[in-house]
Amino acid sequence: MTYGAFGLVEVLGEANAVLVLDRMLKTAEVFYETQDTKCGGHALIFVSGSVSAVTAAVESVKLAPPCKVFQTAVISNPSQHSSNDQCKAQCSNHIRQHPIF
Repeated sequence: MTYGAFGLVEVLGEANAVLVLDRMLKTAEVFYETQDTKCGGHALIFVSGSVSAVTAAVESVKLAPPCKVFQTAVISNPSQHSSNDQCKAQCSNHIRQHPIF
């Protein structure tokens, strides 16, 4: 399966991750991929879809956050040579290497 874009949003806590994911799924036609919870309870939510849908979904929680949002990212047109798991791992590593908190 190919994706037009990946969207990533980092929040603190599982409950906040559910709030953010709910908002993104209701805003645009995006698909939940996975969630990665790391040190201190920071949760990184991954969604996929078309570039415009992912951008709209991520912007909806960035501009009117239902909770504190630490970071967001939209990766448009990910390489077809990268597997889904490789892209998620690289995105997680990038977010962890550039913390805001």
